[in-house]
Amino acid sequence: MKQIYFLIVVLAGSVVLGGCGKKGTGDRGELTGIPQKSFRAEVPYGMVYIPSGTFLMGQTDQDVTFAQLAQTKQVTQSAFFMDETEVSNTKYKQFVQWVRDSIAITNYLNDPKYFMKPKAAGNTNNGKKYINWAYVKRYPISFDANRKGNNANMAKLQGMYYQGDDRIFDRNELDVRLLKYNYSIVNLREAADYKNDKTKHRSDFIYRDTVPVYPDTLVWLSDFSYAANEPMVEGYFSHPAYRNYPVVGVTWRQARAFNVWRTRYNENYKQSRGLPHRLTYTLPTEVEFEYAARGGRVGTDYPWGGPYIKNAKGCLMANFKPGRGNYSDDGGAYTVNVRSYFPNDFGLYNMAGNVAEWTLTAFDESASTFTHDLNPNFTYDAKPGDPPALKRKVVRGGSWKDVGYFLQNATRTYEYQDTAKSYIGFRCVTHYLGRDIKDKH
Repeated sequence: MKQIYFLIVVLAGSVVLGGCGKKGTGDRGELTGIPQKSFRAEVPYGMVYIPSGTFLMGQTDQDVTFAQLAQTKQVTQSAFFMDETEVSNTKYKQFVQWVRDSIAITNYLNDPKYFMKPKAAGNTNNGKKYINWAYVKRYPISFDANRKGNNANMAKLQGMYYQGDDRIFDRNELDVRLLKYNYSIVNLREAADYKNDKTKHRSDFIYRDTVPVYPDTLVWLSDFSYAANEPMVEGYFSHPAYRNYPVVGVTWRQARAFNVWRTRYNENYKQSRGLPHRLTYTLPTEVEFEYAARGGRVGTDYPWGGPYIKNAKGCLMANFKPGRGNYSDDGGAYTVNVRSYFPNDFGLYNMAGNVAEWTLTAFDESASTFTHDLNPNFTYDAKPGDPPALKRKVVRGGSWKDVGYFLQNATRTYEYQDTAKSYIGFRCVTHYLGRDIKDKH
């Protein structure tokens, strides 16, 4: 008995002694993980947190078209962050001006002051130049011919303006056809499908695209027959009166390019300050959009609940086409400010009305029958030679020129990925990293 008792004491003592050691004094041959900077999730600027949850996706009212495009299905969506408003003209203009400045610096100015020094760029071997955006921010490139001391730059930038017979009154007007954004992304879905194919290389799954970034302002005329919308063509994207109105006239490809640039912009900022974990921005999937639009409500027709488009005081709850064409009855004949009307229970503005919105999802009439019930999404990267049916992308939310049916949470429609409209815009999402916030309480 004494021997057994002695052994127990020794073992217990070893446990106690082991617990008294200082942390961080060495791994003693044990696995401790690699050192990493701590990470704490924060809500990105201008976004709201959408908690994970399950909901009954699909039609909650009569299918007036009898198309059966929104069959009901219970799905679960993980947590994510979403822009509280549609992307506005002023935010999209930041993208356009970034592309403009990068082209001006790289192709026209060739001024070493705008480039990082080779050592600072961390690249001394391949001879590439990297723009010093911190310097550009302190000393913006001026395209104003009347600005004092800007003559030298203006002489170099002449190639960026319309030339010859394209000029009006000999004015220097930027040739927006030059503003193109080149980017590359990895098609992870395709990589997963061909992961066991030994003949495939990483380059086979890299999608590269060159996208003109300036919005098509002529949509205000081409979308409507015999309508005097010239003032909207001339001022909607350029005049400061519309700076906080939703950007329109952008294709699905332009919206995706914006998200790639926004991801890169965020990454460059964090790398320059030694911060971890970039944010990856994308268009919302069709399910993310409907889940967010419902605002946590069950079985409702509209983001504000319903079943009516007017509240108890008789006020319209969104910007759409009331009645038989009384467009201004809801407060705006065209689009309105992105913060108009009341937000839904998640804090999202205009999830119905104002502008319909692009989603990441490719349109298929029977998608609900073959997609998974956890974070479902059907995507397809259509190639230029593909038939039009493969270039359809889901559009959600309804717009200022649509009747009330298209404002319903479950209503699905589509547009072609290379098509720009005066009534289609977009907003972005980025996915929550780690455990859901609501699980921490």
